[in-house]
Amino acid sequence: MTMAGIDAGGSLIKVVYEEQDKMHYKIYQIDELNQVMAWLKVISLHKVALTGGKAEFIKQQYFPQAVVVPEFQATCEGALFFLKEKRVNPFLLVNIGTGTSWYVIKGEHYERVLGSGVGGGTFTGLGSLLATSSNYFKLSELAAKGIKGNVDLLVKDIYQSSEAPIDGELTAANFAKGTKVEQSEADRMASLSNMIAETITLLTLQTAGLHSIKDIVMIGSALTGNPSLKKGLEFYLNMVGLSFEFLANGEYCGAMGAYQSV
Repeated sequence: MTMAGIDAGGSLIKVVYEEQDKMHYKIYQIDELNQVMAWLKVISLHKVALTGGKAEFIKQQYFPQAVVVPEFQATCEGALFFLKEKRVNPFLLVNIGTGTSWYVIKGEHYERVLGSGVGGGTFTGLGSLLATSSNYFKLSELAAKGIKGNVDLLVKDIYQSSEAPIDGELTAANFAKGTKVEQSEADRMASLSNMIAETITLLTLQTAGLHSIKDIVMIGSALTGNPSLKKGLEFYLNMVGLSFEFLANGEYCGAMGAYQSV
């Protein structure tokens, strides 16, 4: 192992490296930063490429000779590397990290066209207020077990004795039931995950329409180990008729883009 690409964002650290002719992918929580950097320094890397919000901090504190790659560039070039020749351009790249970014990619050209503060950071931050944990993966486990209808006001709750004009399981108002009904931490996390999935889907639909793009590629660390969020996105993206895929190893696009630069 002689070189590594590191994407250090606001919530997670993603590391890509090659060892014995095989690519390896590792992901850690940001509070493990010191341990991860100590491990990488011990193995005496010859080259390190950094990207993400904490790239400059890591360069100053741990790897002064490292190359820093702009985050948007690393993300898009990493996605193009993973996609290789299988994707027909143009497409909309949706990166769900701490927040969410939308990129229009045409051939080798890419442009960030939209950003939102709703993403994995929202899930962790609000989740720590709604449940007794601030660990992303524990919160994800809770969300997978919960029932959103115990927290959200659903369409069927409004049209109790008549036929609803749309699917009764759709959300009429997020978190609208408040404490009126019995609910668990898992229910609240399921509701939060659903709200994030709805928001990202609506913004994706609007952005795709604005730029006349039909194909969507979903990536980002917020999808890692979060089946509730991924399931919600699948449901809503299918509902609005978008053609999409979740890119394999998509959470490592930034790290791979950085790795490819050195």
